[in-house]
Amino acid sequence: MTAKVEVYTWASCPFCIRAKALLAQKHADFIEYSIDGDEAARAKMAQRANGRRSVPQIFINDEHIGGCDDIYSLNAQGKLDALLS
Repeated sequence: MTAKVEVYTWASCPFCIRAKALLAQKHADFIEYSIDGDEAARAKMAQRANGRRSVPQIFINDEHIGGCDDIYSLNAQGKLDALLS
């Protein structure tokens, strides 16, 4: 079974682009929620992300992973592949 990966993004956000690039490098399918200017969607994301309103916010199997730095940190620690499998 593959992991359910969800990413809340803004189209022009460089951190969002980096996070999606890492997921693509890992061949991980993900659902992208582009929330540019959608305050209701951003509020829903913040509720799921323990109040964090910055993008990206990444969830794997409904667990909040965090943002771009967090997913790169998991990868550097060798923990990301296990979460994605």
